[in-house]
Amino acid sequence: MSRIPRFVAVWLPVVVWAAAIFALSSIPSLSSGLGAWDMLLRKLAHAAEYALLAALLLRALGRWWLAFVLAVAYAASDELHQHFVRGRVGAPRDVAIDAAGALLGLAAWSYGRRLVARPAPPRPTARDE
Repeated sequence: MSRIPRFVAVWLPVVVWAAAIFALSSIPSLSSGLGAWDMLLRKLAHAAEYALLAALLLRALGRWWLAFVLAVAYAASDELHQHFVRGRVGAPRDVAIDAAGALLGLAAWSYGRRLVARPAPPRPTARDE
């Protein structure tokens, strides 16, 4: 059984997720019909999208700052893309929300890695009792 090359294993999720973000940005209206809650849910979705993108970029690149810069650059290009989609508006405020989401994703990834890398406490043996 052949192994997937590391390059593909780390970059394919980044490309697939970026494509998913692009596809969602191409939909003319994502209104949920929930009134005031609609905006809050959409902004949380923005933050979550870019939290995952930044974490995937960090996994692929290994550099925290570079993952953040690329996630924010993609967010800016996504807002530009939305400017040309009927029914959508590209907004600098959304880039800021995406950047905050990217920071949260990077922090969560880093925290999770530290938890996983932490050695388990030693188990008591019969001699310790």
